Amino acid sequence: MMKIRTITGAALTALALGMLVVVSARTDVQPSDTAAYYKGKCVMCHGKKAEKKFDTSLTDDQLVEVILKGKKVEKPPHMPAYSEKGVTAEQAKALVDHMKHLKATP
Repeated sequence: MMKIRTITGAALTALALGMLVVVSARTDVQPSDTAAYYKGKCVMCHGKKAEKKFDTSLTDDQLVEVILKGKKVEKPPHMPAYSEKGVTAEQAKALVDHMKHLKATP
């Protein structure tokens, strides 16, 4: 009976650790995967179709700068600086392109 409890306890511990690893891996999205990064980091403020807080009247260079350096807006939440989170100018440009595509798609 003691062996069964030990085996069951070890199995449950392994299962819990495995789930923790899976959950951690799912939330740690890389900026090189533009669509997944947008879904994981941007969609909560900008919406599924980039319909919120995305000013397409700005140039691509201006939008890239906002992504990299952040922007304080009149009403929070403010746009954080993603260069501090490892996003490069090339990746920021890919995000801009992705957001424009989302916004243009009905």
